[in-house]
Amino acid sequence: MISVRVNLGARSYNIYIGNGILAGLGSWVRECADGEQALLVSNRKVLSLYGPMVSNSLAEHGYRVVSVEIGDGEKYKNMATLEKLYDQAYSSGLDRHSPIIALGGGVVGDVAGLAAATYLRGVPFVQVPTSLLAQVDSSVGGKVAVNHPRGKNIIGAFYQPTLVVADTRALRTLPPREIKCALAELIKYGIIGSAGFFNWLEENIDKLLALHEGALVYAVAAACKSKAQVVEEDETEQGRRAILNLGHTAGHAIETLSGYGVFCHGEAVAIGTAAAARLAEAMGLLPADQARRIVDLLNRAGLPISLPPTLDSDKMIAVMRRDKKSHAGKLAFVLPLAIGSVQVCDDLPEELIRQVLF
Repeated sequence: MISVRVNLGARSYNIYIGNGILAGLGSWVRECADGEQALLVSNRKVLSLYGPMVSNSLAEHGYRVVSVEIGDGEKYKNMATLEKLYDQAYSSGLDRHSPIIALGGGVVGDVAGLAAATYLRGVPFVQVPTSLLAQVDSSVGGKVAVNHPRGKNIIGAFYQPTLVVADTRALRTLPPREIKCALAELIKYGIIGSAGFFNWLEENIDKLLALHEGALVYAVAAACKSKAQVVEEDETEQGRRAILNLGHTAGHAIETLSGYGVFCHGEAVAIGTAAAARLAEAMGLLPADQARRIVDLLNRAGLPISLPPTLDSDKMIAVMRRDKKSHAGKLAFVLPLAIGSVQVCDDLPEELIRQVLF
């Protein structure tokens, strides 16, 4: 097992990463939440696979567990689902010491996290990510949100978890598409801050696709360490943390315009990352051979690298202007300067973006 510490003063927490560690959840939760009840949030499939083990572990350490099932998929990351969690928390008598535990992927973590951040003005929040995407990205860093019909993640908060437990054994039940989607975020970490990790991914991408246990544990830990360093420097995304949004300007616009669920998040981010590499190359910021390596690795991971032809370019530009990195309607992208180094570039020429993306 590997332990990663996220150092944020009073909001610091541990991330435990390993194979077959889920049975130990109750003891770790008890160390950081002294309530008598726990609200376990999950979807039907994950709850059927891991709910009994998690509930038993929590019960063994003194918790009365109340499970609540939410819908599976991005379309359920909304205010209606959030209200369902509030209703269950209230009817179950949760108090400020009672943890809300997210058992599942990014959607479960986002909705449960926003519930934890706002119910009684904040209760302990435990992330138990069971998807590779959640293990390497969304479960770490404290960004929680739900979607609005007009935009992704525009209703949310910064609320750090009390604990993260990532059991890579849970990844065995994932469909291949979900594994591929998560690889987009892993590749992102290599591009934004570690040429060495990017090189490792080039050498080990096939092992990750085959769910090689040692490779998975190493990759999840490396991603968590990378994200922890960025979050420690800029917890609330006032500056440096924006680099974590590589590929997300175009990616979020693709998700919004296509309808949530048409593209998985990682697929949209992969298209956005390839677009960022091509933009950087066209602007003379990124050497052509490095842009090619980025696009090639995304392609080897089985991810899309081009915008779907059905997307309306005018609508795409309009949505990207409302991206959270943008200011006064100017188009802003995180662009790679080299593998291992990126910067936020604002006020990009619309004509160049249209030329490269469309």
